[in-house]
Amino acid sequence: MKSTAIRKLHVNGTTSLPKENPPLEEFYKQLPEDQDFVQPQKQLPQQGAITQNLTTSQDLEESKPEPNKLDTAVVAKKEKDTMVAEQNGLNDGADEQMLSGVEDNDKLAEKREEVKFIKGGDHQNGDAKIDIGGVNGKAFTGMTKEELMKYANDPFWVRLRWIFFIGFWAIWAAMLICAILIIVHAPKCAAPEPLPWYKRGILAKFDALEASGSDIESVKHVEASGVIYELPPALTYLVREPAVEQKIKDIVANYKKLDVNVILDVTPNYVPSNSTLFNDAKNDKSKRSAFIWKEDSKAPNNWRSLQNDSAWAEVDAGNYVLSQFGAGLYDLKMNDSIVKNEFEGVLKHLLSLGVKGFRLRNTKFFILSDNTPDEVVASEGNFGHLEYGFWTHTHSTFQEGLGDLLYEFKIFVKNISADAFLSVADDILRPDIYHTKSGEWGVDLPIYGPLVHSLSTGLSGLKLKHEFESTINEVGKNTWLQWNFAEVATAPNNNSDSSAIALFVSLLPGVPVVAVTNESLFKNVRQEVFAEIKQLRLSPSYMHGDYNVYSSDELFAYSRIKSGNPGYFVAFNPSNGVVKGEFVDAALPDKMTVYALSDNYNISGFTVKSKVQTNSLEVSPGATIILTYVPVQSG
Repeated sequence: MKSTAIRKLHVNGTTSLPKENPPLEEFYKQLPEDQDFVQPQKQLPQQGAITQNLTTSQDLEESKPEPNKLDTAVVAKKEKDTMVAEQNGLNDGADEQMLSGVEDNDKLAEKREEVKFIKGGDHQNGDAKIDIGGVNGKAFTGMTKEELMKYANDPFWVRLRWIFFIGFWAIWAAMLICAILIIVHAPKCAAPEPLPWYKRGILAKFDALEASGSDIESVKHVEASGVIYELPPALTYLVREPAVEQKIKDIVANYKKLDVNVILDVTPNYVPSNSTLFNDAKNDKSKRSAFIWKEDSKAPNNWRSLQNDSAWAEVDAGNYVLSQFGAGLYDLKMNDSIVKNEFEGVLKHLLSLGVKGFRLRNTKFFILSDNTPDEVVASEGNFGHLEYGFWTHTHSTFQEGLGDLLYEFKIFVKNISADAFLSVADDILRPDIYHTKSGEWGVDLPIYGPLVHSLSTGLSGLKLKHEFESTINEVGKNTWLQWNFAEVATAPNNNSDSSAIALFVSLLPGVPVVAVTNESLFKNVRQEVFAEIKQLRLSPSYMHGDYNVYSSDELFAYSRIKSGNPGYFVAFNPSNGVVKGEFVDAALPDKMTVYALSDNYNISGFTVKSKVQTNSLEVSPGATIILTYVPVQSG
């Protein structure tokens, strides 16, 4: 027990050469006051001096006084404390530290770091800042260059450096290749596709089913992109007949070398009494679903034909068939499967002959029902009760599902020839009926509104503007219309020149359909004017641009503009006097350049390429001016 206590004192002692131990009186001062220990006369020597200086140990032994009772009590108490600590496992490793010697203690001391608690932090939350100092007062600086260079030629590190070097450049090259591939194969910002041919240029209309030499010259004159010929209604379901087929082939061949496409006006909703469809129905009751066929002793209702007769024809005793288009002509239900299959066969055959477009007539009569109640009297019109206009015809026209039926025919055509189209040859009158249930147009290029006729009647510019806006609101802003001048057979009633109307209509959102007969409204228009119109209609501002209508009491004016392209400003004066238009708009510049003038434009100082003031634009009576400009950038 005594040796253990002494060894523990040795551990707590210094490991250097013997030094003067602190007075034992200091030790006794630290004892509790209630202890009755007697202060010894001499101090015990330090264990470090005994172990380090063996040569003097014997002298120390001789000079050491005998311990008194107090010394013995102190040693005994320490031995007892040590034993208690060992039993409680509190001095794990203490013996090993004691036995490791001076050198081990020095090494441990060298690795000891100084830890300092620095004032700061959130003391209320128990936070504290700790500064761990350097080893024995020296900051850690890592390996020196000389130490690192010892490994410069080590095979492992050389190989590792080469791996990193090659890997870096391989990754860099791969990234470069990937970037190039992304640029090459990424989808381009596709340029807007040009308008299809049937929207680009003027469509020239002829009445006969034969292309004469004069027809071809007329088409060249108006720079048409398509020609329209009329297929007689009696031949609609006879296009496979050799004679009919040859006529169509000849028309297509005459215009193919001019890169002009052929369009046919087709009337499919009735057949003559000698047609295969009608004869099959007479002989086979199962095929009578193609017609409105009633077995009765009298006419089924009060319906009237377009010839103001009864709409019912008695084909056999007690058998009545609907006949609205004249004697010997019988209405077809275009929504019947027999008729649909027959008509699709006609369309397919015509496409195989080279026809590229179809305009359907009488589309409002296409859907018929076997339910045939009496019609009611129309609220408008001054007709007699035996006339067609006296009745409403709500049960025989504009029936629900018309848009979906026409859409079927349109998709059928486009599936055979992607650049073909299917449209109408008459004013649709009720645009909502020509939409499918999903809201799409059932046809391409509808005809709607009286704007074409109004241009010739001397309406003011303000009324023309309202009429145009009403038309666009009804059909939708993005709808491409047919401006049907083929029905206008006489010259305008006012001072308007045919070139003025041609130039004015050329940039409206739609395609002009013009008759090129001797009575045509455009018969006197110079070819240079049509050449200008063709160039205008190929410009991006027309094909893909927006349009805006500008207010003026006497002038009808609008603009066409696409971002990044020159804009066009068109003004038409339908009045009988010179009108000065004061156009002020944030998108219009102060001055614009004259692009084209109608033949009757006679104001001095206005010539092609001259500059004019936008807020004081003068226009001759019945004349049109087209200006070009760069849009003003806002901000």
